[in-house]
Amino acid sequence: MAVEMKNESNGGIDLYALPEGCIANALSLTSPRDACRLSLVASTFRSAALCDEVWERFFPADYRDVLCRSAEGIELLRSAISMKQLYLHLCDKPVLIDGGSKSFSLEKSSGKKCYMLAARDLTIVWSDTPRYWKWIPLPESRFSVVAELLDVCWLEIRGKIRTSMLSPETNYAAYLVFTSKSRIYGFEYQPAEAEVGISGQEGKKQAVHLDPDGAQRPRHQIMPRWRRGLFGHHLAGRMIYQETLHADQDVQNPRQRGDGWMEVELGEIFIKEGQDVDLEMSLMEVKGGNWKSGLIVEGIEIRPKEGK
Repeated sequence: MAVEMKNESNGGIDLYALPEGCIANALSLTSPRDACRLSLVASTFRSAALCDEVWERFFPADYRDVLCRSAEGIELLRSAISMKQLYLHLCDKPVLIDGGSKSFSLEKSSGKKCYMLAARDLTIVWSDTPRYWKWIPLPESRFSVVAELLDVCWLEIRGKIRTSMLSPETNYAAYLVFTSKSRIYGFEYQPAEAEVGISGQEGKKQAVHLDPDGAQRPRHQIMPRWRRGLFGHHLAGRMIYQETLHADQDVQNPRQRGDGWMEVELGEIFIKEGQDVDLEMSLMEVKGGNWKSGLIVEGIEIRPKEGK
C-alpha cells in the first residue's frame, strides 16, 4: 500500500498535520497488514495504529460471542491490555472452545476466522474399537487427546461445520492435521480420496497422499499385499498389480506446519454471505484393501485459502 505524503506548499494535504483520530479512522478501513506497515511511516501513524478503535474493526463481528464459548476465551477478553494484543494473541495462539472440541483463531493478514475440529469432534469409523484406533494424549497437541491409527483396512474420517461460523465472502480450505510416531504404513502406493462440499450436494473430490514420501513413488507398482481378516488373521500373501487412484490427476501432498504437525489439503470452497448450511469434509481410503497404521490425527483445520 503506497502512501504519498504531500505538503501544503505544493497544494496537497499535509498528512502529518491531520488529527490522530482522523488517521486512526483511515487506518481502520485498511487491513491489519497495512496498518502495521503504515505505523512505520511516522510517529503520528504509529500512535494511531495502536488505537483500540483501529484494531476493533479488524475483528470478526461475533468474535466476543465465540470467545465466550470457553473459560479461556472469557479470561482472554478480560485480561487483554489492548485490542492489538488480543488480535495478535488470537493469531498466534488458538483458543479452545465448545468444551475443547474445537479451536478458534484468526488469520493474521485479514482477521478472518479459522477453526480446527478436534479428532474427538470428527466421525472416525472404528475409532471406538481399541484394536483399530487408540485415543492418546500428546503434549504437542492443542487438544486433550488425539486419535492414533493402529490397524485398519477401511479408513474413513468425516467432519462438518456450519458455514455461518466462517467469514463470509471468503475462499476456505480444509486440511487434515496429522503426524506419526515412526512411519505411516499402508498408504505407500494408494492415495486416499478427499472431498469437501455442502451437505446434500456432491463435493469436489481429489486424491491426497498421507505418506510424506508417496509423491516420489511411481504411480503404478507391483507390490506384495498381505490380506487380513477382520479378526487379524493373515489370509494370503500374493503379488498384486496396484494402480493408484486418479492417476491422471494432481495429487495433494502433505507438508510440514509451523507447529510441528503435518497437513494435507482436503479441498476448498467459497463461503457466501448469509450462507448457513453444513460444510462437510471427508477423507477415505477403502478401495486399496491395504491394512494401514501409524497415522496420528489431531483434527481438521478450516482456514482461509492462501492467496485467495
